Amino acid sequence: MPTSPIEVSAAPIAQGLDLPLERFRELMETRRITTLCERGTGEDSGTYRFTFYYGKARLRVLTDATGRILQLPVE
Repeated sequence: MPTSPIEVSAAPIAQGLDLPLERFRELMETRRITTLCERGTGEDSGTYRFTFYYGKARLRVLTDATGRILQLPVE
């Protein structure tokens, strides 16, 4: 389990939510985008699923413990 917060790159998340990067950062700062982080267990141990919510939009990404994105939704 990581001992420090996991940081996920903002650019692919902003793109997945169809937002310009600066707008995404502003919305995160003002807590208009919220997140849920779930830690994998069993065979998923060492992975994390982040869900980003903005209005009715939802984006889920799978990362490793360093925040490296392993899976983005495919459109």
